[in-house]
Amino acid sequence: MDFATMLKEFTAAVEAGDGTRLANLFTEDGVYHDTFYGEFKGRAAIRDMLEQRFWGDATAFKWDAFDGVSDSRLGYCCWNFSYTSSQTGSAGKRVVAEGMSRFRLRDGLIEHYGEKFDSGMALVQMDFAPERLTKLLRRWNDGLREKPALRAHFAG
Repeated sequence: MDFATMLKEFTAAVEAGDGTRLANLFTEDGVYHDTFYGEFKGRAAIRDMLEQRFWGDATAFKWDAFDGVSDSRLGYCCWNFSYTSSQTGSAGKRVVAEGMSRFRLRDGLIEHYGEKFDSGMALVQMDFAPERLTKLLRRWNDGLREKPALRAHFAG
C-alpha cells in the first residue's frame, strides 16, 4: 500500500480503537514507540497497547495526518491529535497536540514508528500536578541520557 493510504489506515485504526487493524500495518517484529507509554514490539503488543493503554486511558480520539512523504524505506508526516482523558484526576479533559512522526518501512509495512511532540503541553492540559510533571520529565530526560547516539551531546 502507498504511504498516503497507510497513514489513513493508521489514524483510522487508532480513532476506532481497532488494535488488530493497527497491528496489521506493522511487520511481525514491528515496533511502535509511543511518547507516553514507551516501546511495544510485535503485533500482539501493539494491538494491546492501542486497546488497553490508549483506549483504557482515553476516548474520542481524533488524528489528522498531513504532509506525508515517503521513499518506501522511510516515511514522515505532520499531525494534529486529540483525545478526551479518562484517567483519574484528568477525566473529561480534552488533550490536543501537534507533532511529527517517522516510519521506518520494510516490504510495505511499518518496521518502526516513532513520534515527536511537546508532551509537557499535553500533561499540563490534563492538569498534572507540578511534582508529577517534574517526575515524568526527569524520567524522560534520563531516557534521553541512556541513548548511545546522544551521550556525546550530553558530555558537551
